[in-house]
Amino acid sequence: MNASGLSPDQLKLQARARELAAGPVTRRAAEVDRSEQYPWDNVELLKDAKLLGMTIPTQYGGQGKGWLDAVLAIEALSAACAVTGRIAVETNMGAISAVMAYGSEEQKKMAADMVLSGDKPAICITEPDAGSDANGMTTRADKKGNRYVINGRKHWITGGGVSRLHLIFAKVYDEKGTLEGIGGFLAVRDETKGLKISKREPTMGLRGIPEAVIDFEDMDVPPSSLVIPPRGLKKGFADLMTAYNSQRVGAATVALGIAEGAYQLALDWSEKRQQFGRPINEFQGLQWKLADMSIKLSAAQALVYNAARSGEGGFPDMLLAAQAKVFTSESAIQVVNDALQFFGARGYSRELPLERMARDVRMFTIGGGTAEVLRNVVAGALLKKKLPQTRDGWGKA
Repeated sequence: MNASGLSPDQLKLQARARELAAGPVTRRAAEVDRSEQYPWDNVELLKDAKLLGMTIPTQYGGQGKGWLDAVLAIEALSAACAVTGRIAVETNMGAISAVMAYGSEEQKKMAADMVLSGDKPAICITEPDAGSDANGMTTRADKKGNRYVINGRKHWITGGGVSRLHLIFAKVYDEKGTLEGIGGFLAVRDETKGLKISKREPTMGLRGIPEAVIDFEDMDVPPSSLVIPPRGLKKGFADLMTAYNSQRVGAATVALGIAEGAYQLALDWSEKRQQFGRPINEFQGLQWKLADMSIKLSAAQALVYNAARSGEGGFPDMLLAAQAKVFTSESAIQVVNDALQFFGARGYSRELPLERMARDVRMFTIGGGTAEVLRNVVAGALLKKKLPQTRDGWGKA
């Protein structure tokens, strides 16, 4: 798509990511999906290409790149393999960005070292009965002497079983049992006792990256594992979720990349495929379909890039991130479905990537904030008021 407004360095980064995507990443994509195995070989490729931890500040070993730089790499990779695109998201955004913004020096160094060595951190918010209603989480961290003891269950945790570093959201209680707020705790799989990967969910798409149930059973951690934003625990959840705006931009970018990849396949096929003695792109119905796909992608890319640019010096704007994710995720599903239609029965075959793309892209109106909840975020920002969803909360905020 249009690269206007990008700096020379950004164009070079984009070209490097596209070259990597067109070569080994494309060649491995179908096998990653079929085997449902995490692509550690692609992680090594991302490390060698310096596409992991780009947004980590230079003093911690990263490159200090901006959100748009990360978006350019994610977009290119996702056009070939959405799983690899997601790995690029979560090694540049989300949990790692929260730790780099709000963590202690010790926490920042640990997280940066782990990511730069190839670890994809897992952000643990969702629970079986607390999805969109994140405040309804029941995982708790009880202060006991100079330790916290964490108990609870998280669900749909991306990377569960392959990620080592976990940022775990829990309600924090003092020694008297008084709720202090919601905090994020750092724990390392296989080092922190009581962290148990209980189940891997069988998923429709994005099969190369596990979605897991994680149980915390009397998980004992020191206070130094708690990530505390400057405003403290009372506002801690809100601050940590501000960091999640980068993750939403990243998720929108993966959807954008998948759709761009599918669109390009359809565009090329429309010239090669002939019916009734002429290329199918000579039929006006398909010409208009291509036009509509292009319009949606251009609009989506503009929203994503704008949201990424809004985070310069901080995190992406909440409203812009939500708008980008809603529009891009929904448009991407439409574009991929239309692209598949160009191929007819071939598109339905597992011999081509279209059916995989259709399965992969479906996640992005769900994960990282559903399209419905993010519409509430958009409306709340426009109306400048809280829009509580509980029956007893309406009109009292």
